[in-house]
Amino acid sequence: MPDSPTPPAWPMPRTCPYSPPDQYAELRQGPPVKVRVGGGEAWLVTRHDHVRAVLTDDRFSSDDQLPGFPLRVRVPPEPRAMSLFRMDGPEHSRLRRMAQTEFTARRTRALRPAVDALVARLLDGIAAGPRPVDIVQEYALALPALLIARLFGVPDEDQGEFTARSQVILTPDGDPQEVYAAFTAMTAYLDRLATERERDPRDDLLSRLATQYVATGELTHEDLVAMVRLFLVAGHETTANQIALSVLSLLRAPDQLAELKERPELYPRAVEESLRYWSIAQDNQVRVAVGDVELDGAAIAKGDGVILALPGANHDERVFTDPGRFDIHRNAGRHVAFGYGAHLCPGAPLARMEIAVALRELFARFPSLRLADDGADVPFRNQHTVVYGLDALYVTW
Repeated sequence: MPDSPTPPAWPMPRTCPYSPPDQYAELRQGPPVKVRVGGGEAWLVTRHDHVRAVLTDDRFSSDDQLPGFPLRVRVPPEPRAMSLFRMDGPEHSRLRRMAQTEFTARRTRALRPAVDALVARLLDGIAAGPRPVDIVQEYALALPALLIARLFGVPDEDQGEFTARSQVILTPDGDPQEVYAAFTAMTAYLDRLATERERDPRDDLLSRLATQYVATGELTHEDLVAMVRLFLVAGHETTANQIALSVLSLLRAPDQLAELKERPELYPRAVEESLRYWSIAQDNQVRVAVGDVELDGAAIAKGDGVILALPGANHDERVFTDPGRFDIHRNAGRHVAFGYGAHLCPGAPLARMEIAVALRELFARFPSLRLADDGADVPFRNQHTVVYGLDALYVTW
């Protein structure tokens, strides 16, 4: 019999920084396939319906301690290091319930004045500074860092260190020693901060979690630190890169941007389309099968790793017509940029509000904003980062 073909290597390269890997379109035409990941193999799921099926099937686990789990973020391998992001069943639900109370619609509305104030402060600084300006460093990275730090009671002056450390932690092909050092330093800082808040609570999310759950014995100090670390890293990196890429999308679509300026009520829909179009959490949704599963002809065995290609799902032509086109009028509500099912990102309402405010106020303050040098050489981040984004985006007005 002929030898079986060698599975393709993963991650797969992008031929265009504005599109998912070309191979995803071909792979969506059939069942999931195996790919080479590091020294092993895992199944790659690229279709929208397949991704949602995996995310709602309890035969696929998020537990990174199970054999066969495809590790992408090189954090120390201790159990519970990734908090509820890497948990299943009742324990995941228990911790999620504690965190979810801080990201309700009511809490999000209550945070709106803080977001408005931070946006105004940053835009004042941009207006007073030189041109062109790097909107990534001066705005997209700064806003979520300041907000998430304020939300958890982290002093503003420490947000720069968190930005740098979170970027190191979320680089899978980075130096393992550097990743470990960044993770350890962040953990030590949050451990001290959590201890202070347990002893002397303030009006912040960290203090509320400490007084409502740690003090009652429902949450351990270690789980509190892990939960806060997860939200600080994930809440900052994803929102920051989504803001920057959304600015880029709109500057490259001047007709759509002009319509948004005239009809700002369209910004929420534009945000949903940008979330779908970029799908920046490009490969951090992974699972391991805890039972044998047949998925549209793919025989996934117990112990097999599974990688969910969210950009592939969000560019599935079965669900989104002409998916490679950015269109603020598209009904993109079925996208899976925030995940799906039990592990849907609990911070999604806050992220949506923050991105919409950031975009609307930026273009209202600088109506003639445009790419410097026509944006000929926009530097995208390394394709192998867990969160896709830009290294810089120079604009002027």
